[in-house]
Amino acid sequence: QVHLVESGGDLVQPGGSLRLSCAYSRSIFSILTMAWYRQTLGKQRELVASINSVSVTTYAASVKGRFTISRDNAKNTVYLQMNSLKPEDAAVYYCNTIPNVSWGQGTQVTVSS
Repeated sequence: QVHLVESGGDLVQPGGSLRLSCAYSRSIFSILTMAWYRQTLGKQRELVASINSVSVTTYAASVKGRFTISRDNAKNTVYLQMNSLKPEDAAVYYCNTIPNVSWGQGTQVTVSS
């Protein structure tokens, strides 16, 4: 059973920054493509960013230049550094592998003044 545990969500003002973390429970982490997704109420979950086993990254157009995905294979952890946050970035953020496994609980990001 794979476990994904997201953390780091918070309330932040527009223009602020947050760093999300996601811990993966198995030692094969280093060979996996990892991704961050987000979902708001009534909308489909969307892919925000991904990073493969050799740290090639992709980003949704809406976050490119503001968000950075990274990984620490020694810690089985993937990160999402979010800068210049906008109200439309508010969502529950999830991490997962690609292809997806069971979803974690996610972490809530609220962007509001």
